[in-house]
Amino acid sequence: MVSFFKTHKYLIDNIDSTLYRRYLMDKIDWSHRLIGIKGSRGVGKTTFLLQHAKEYCGSGDKRCLYVNLNHFYFTECSLVKFAGKFTEVGGETLLVDQVFKYPNWSQDLRKCYDLYPNLKIVFTGSSVMKLKEANLDIGDVVHSYNLHGFSFREYIGVMTNIELPSYSLGEITSNHRAIVADIIDKVDIDKHFTDYIHHGYYPFFLEKRNYSENLLKTMNMMLEVDVLYIQEIEQSYLIKIRKLFYLLAIQSPTSPNVSQLSNECGISRATVMNYLKYLQDARLINMLYKVGVSFPKKPNKVYMNNTNIVFPIKRNGVDRQALCETFFYNQLNALEVVNKSGRKDQFLINGKYQFKIEFQNKKNAKSQSRFLVVDTKQTEDEGSIPIWLFGFLY
Repeated sequence: MVSFFKTHKYLIDNIDSTLYRRYLMDKIDWSHRLIGIKGSRGVGKTTFLLQHAKEYCGSGDKRCLYVNLNHFYFTECSLVKFAGKFTEVGGETLLVDQVFKYPNWSQDLRKCYDLYPNLKIVFTGSSVMKLKEANLDIGDVVHSYNLHGFSFREYIGVMTNIELPSYSLGEITSNHRAIVADIIDKVDIDKHFTDYIHHGYYPFFLEKRNYSENLLKTMNMMLEVDVLYIQEIEQSYLIKIRKLFYLLAIQSPTSPNVSQLSNECGISRATVMNYLKYLQDARLINMLYKVGVSFPKKPNKVYMNNTNIVFPIKRNGVDRQALCETFFYNQLNALEVVNKSGRKDQFLINGKYQFKIEFQNKKNAKSQSRFLVVDTKQTEDEGSIPIWLFGFLY
């Protein structure tokens, strides 16, 4: 226990105090006794836990402890036993990282919940994990949250130290011209938006390493751990999943030809569909469906999860229209329900708002439910909204 407290103190003392405070910090009800924070690899879940620990009690207060279940110690000592020892020395909040690496994690979390009523546990897990399933031990007691990558607003905050507010979708659709005018007076939107599209979604843009190479390694880890390991798929199938992902990436956004993908990857049509679901759960791709249609039906379109993923793979040029659609889907999908519109518009949001992504600024008649989304800094009419503004939803 002493060594874990030393590690905790070291990590908290050495976390960069200037690190950006993520949007989710104020969305979580920290009073709950069991909180799960899901997110894809690389979005900053560990840093998020440490930031909470620093805010909650600092580095020297032994009421709070961060542990990584990837530690070899947990091959011998159970999480239940460790939590008991922690409560015996006055522990109140246990921050558990990489819970999926621990066998029978849900059973032991439930035992901790039942045995230690004065203990709060906050744990991180892969985006692939299903925390609220009825047959899961903790499904009825866990409060689950999703940590997404940086929004465009958050990226601007990191790069400029200017704290700009977020806006609801209703605020953006009804008052976008005034909002845009206020923002562009404070920041260089064109420069920051170009940079964000290329390298702003994952927080390791702050590291002094090649972003594209780092992202490629992260994507491979997503395939090897978040898809193969957690879904218990044999290692020999990795090459087929990697090829499927590559084919989708170079074609995206695409209406997938399942039969062709099946032939090219050497797997069945049913397996292609299952792999598409695994890739979406790992937040490598997004599948777009019409209202009322969902997996296991074939999606209308497949997008990369975010624009950053596109660049290391499409090295010979990236289509701007595709980037704009991918950005729009990614930013809206964090908070809203995104579907394929039944009309010529690409997206239907919350079953109400229709959006069409245009490369150039065009005039559009004002409507309460239909909008053009244009790739410009600002627009001239109420029916057209600059695409970058949808990066201010969170």
